[in-house]
Amino acid sequence: MSHTIKEKTKLLNRVRRIRGQIEALERALAEEKGCSDVLHLAVAARGALNSLVAEVIEDHIRVHVVDPARERNSARSRGAEELIDIVQAYLK
Repeated sequence: MSHTIKEKTKLLNRVRRIRGQIEALERALAEEKGCSDVLHLAVAARGALNSLVAEVIEDHIRVHVVDPARERNSARSRGAEELIDIVQAYLK
C-alpha cells in the first residue's frame, strides 16, 4: 500500500489548510489589501505547500527507497537520512 494512501486523511487535511490559505490570498487581492498583507499570505501558503512536498518526499524515501530506521548502520541508510535532511532544509 502506498504511503499516500496510508496517510490520506492527514495529507488531505494539509491540502485543505493550504486551500484556505490560497483563498485568503485571493480575497486579499480582490479586496485590494496592501502588498505587505498579500506577500505575508503568499509566503505562508508557499511554506505550507513546501512542507507538504517535503513530507511526501520523506515518506517516499522511507517507504520506496530505504528506511534508515530499519537498515541501520549501512551506507544506504546514512545516504537516505542525509537526503531527507537536505530535502527538509531545502523546502523549508
